[in-house]
Amino acid sequence: MDLVIRGARVVDGTGAASYRADVGVTDGRITAISRSGEGGERLTGRRVLDAAGLALSPGFIDMHAHSDLALLRDPDHSAKAAQGVTLEVLGQDGLSYAPVDDRTLAEVRRAITGWNGDGSDIDFDWRSVGEYLDRLDRSHGGRGIAVNAAYLIPQGTVRMLAVGWDDREAAPEELARMKQLVAEGMEQGAVGMSSGLTYTPGMYAGDAELTDLCRVVASYGGYYCPHHRSYGAGALEAYEEMVGLTRAAGCALHLAHATMNFGVNKGRAPELLTLLDEALDAGADISLDTYPYTPGCTTLVALLPSWAGEGGPEAVMARLRDDGTAERIRHHLEVVGSDGCHGVPMEWDTIEISGVADPALAEFVGRRLDGWTTARRLLLDDRLGSTILQHVGHEENVRAIMRHRVHTGGSDGILQGVKPHPRAYGTFPHYLGHYARELGVLSLEETVAHLTSRPAARLRLDDRGLVREGYRADLVLFDPDTVAAGSTFEAPRTLPTGIPHVLIDGRFVIEEGKRTDVLAGRAIRRT
Repeated sequence: MDLVIRGARVVDGTGAASYRADVGVTDGRITAISRSGEGGERLTGRRVLDAAGLALSPGFIDMHAHSDLALLRDPDHSAKAAQGVTLEVLGQDGLSYAPVDDRTLAEVRRAITGWNGDGSDIDFDWRSVGEYLDRLDRSHGGRGIAVNAAYLIPQGTVRMLAVGWDDREAAPEELARMKQLVAEGMEQGAVGMSSGLTYTPGMYAGDAELTDLCRVVASYGGYYCPHHRSYGAGALEAYEEMVGLTRAAGCALHLAHATMNFGVNKGRAPELLTLLDEALDAGADISLDTYPYTPGCTTLVALLPSWAGEGGPEAVMARLRDDGTAERIRHHLEVVGSDGCHGVPMEWDTIEISGVADPALAEFVGRRLDGWTTARRLLLDDRLGSTILQHVGHEENVRAIMRHRVHTGGSDGILQGVKPHPRAYGTFPHYLGHYARELGVLSLEETVAHLTSRPAARLRLDDRGLVREGYRADLVLFDPDTVAAGSTFEAPRTLPTGIPHVLIDGRFVIEEGKRTDVLAGRAIRRT
C-alpha cells in the first residue's frame, strides 16, 4: 500500500462508536481497514504513519463557504485546509460569478466585493457554470486547488441576467430564460441552487418563480439552499415558506446557516425544530447547516431596505447621496425594520465593522457603529465594500439547532477584511474542541457524523464522507484531547491546534501541522 495509518482511533463518520484500526491507502482510496484487537492483520505499506493518540475521521465538508475567488487566488488556503476541510460548497446566498455575461459579471463583482474582494487580481475567463468549474481544475498552473469544491447556481445572479435589478415579477420569457440557465448549470455539474432572499436582486423573486426554478433543480436530483427572507422578525414564517415551497416543487431543501437571531427569537429554536420535525415526519427531504458562533457576518449594504437596492450598486450610491432618500432609508432601518435587516429595527451598537475595501478607512475596523450618519458615510466612502459582524445571536439557539438530526456544519466563512469572523478559520475545530469535548453538546462520534457523512449524503457523494474501504482517502487526523480553534474575535486569522495531518485523495495537504505544496482539490460535479 502507498500509506498505512497505524493504530488510529477511527471515528468513521457513521456516528457509531470509534475503534482502533490500521487504515491502508492506495491510489487515493482507502483499500484496507484492519481492526486492532479483533484478529486483524497488521497492514504494511511503503509509508507507515504512527497515529497513536490520534483520531482518524473523514475529511470535513463545509456546506456553506464563500471561497469562490479565494481558491483561485490563494493556492495555500490554510484557512480551510488547516481545519481539516477537504470539500467546500460554493455559490452561496444567491450571488456568485457564474453564470454571467459581461454586464452581470461587473455588477456581481461590485455587489459582493465585501465577501470576496473586487476580483481585480482574478482573470475572469469564464462565463458559464461549467467553465467556472473547469477553471477551478486548471488553477495555479493546472495543478488544481487546495481543497475540493462543489457549486450551487446562484439564483440572484440568474435573475440579474434575465430580469436585471428591477423589483417586479418576471415576465414569462424571463422566467423561461431563468429556468434554462438553471438547467444548463445543473447539466454542467452544479449540485443545486442557492438564494439570498434578503439580498438584491434575488429577494425580488416571489414564491411562484422560486418554485418553478426549484422544479428544474429537482429534475436533476439537486437541492435548494436558501438564505431565506428573515432570520429575525418573521423567521418562523420564512422557514415555513421555504418548506412549503420546496415540497410543492418536489425539491430537496437545505437551509443555509439555519438559526434564530435578534431579541425577538431568544429561546425560540425549539419552535423551529418542531416545524422541521413535522415536515420530516411527513416525508420532506430537509437538511440544514450552522456555524458554532452567535454573531453573524455580512456586508453593511445588505442591511438596507430592498427598495434601496433596486437598480444595482450605482443606484444605491445615488440614493445614499441624496439627503431626502437617505433619510427615508434611515427611517426604514431605525423605525420600520428594514427587510435587509430581517424586519428588526436597527440597534447600531450590534454592528461591528470587520473589513473595508478602501485601506484608507482602516480606522473603522473593529469599531461598533454609533448611528446612521457614520454608517451612511462609510457606505459612500467605501463604495459599499464594507463587511460587518452583527452581534444578534443566542447561545441556547445555537446549541439546540446543532443537536438536530439533519444538522450539518457550514462555516459561512468570509475571508475578506482585516478582522473577519473567526468562523472562517475555526468552525470545524471549534465544533470538535469546544462543543464536543468541553461542553458535551454532542459526542465526538456524533459531531464527526454531522461534519462528514451527513453533508456527503446531501451532496449525493457515494464515495466520500466515511472511513470505509473503497472510499476516497479524504481524511483528517486530529488529537481529540487538544483540537481547538485558534481563531478568536481578537485574532481571527489564527490557525487551529491539534490537527497534524489532512489528506485529500491520499495526498498530504497538511503534514505534521504544516501546509504542504500539494494541490489535490478538484471541482466536484453533480453526476
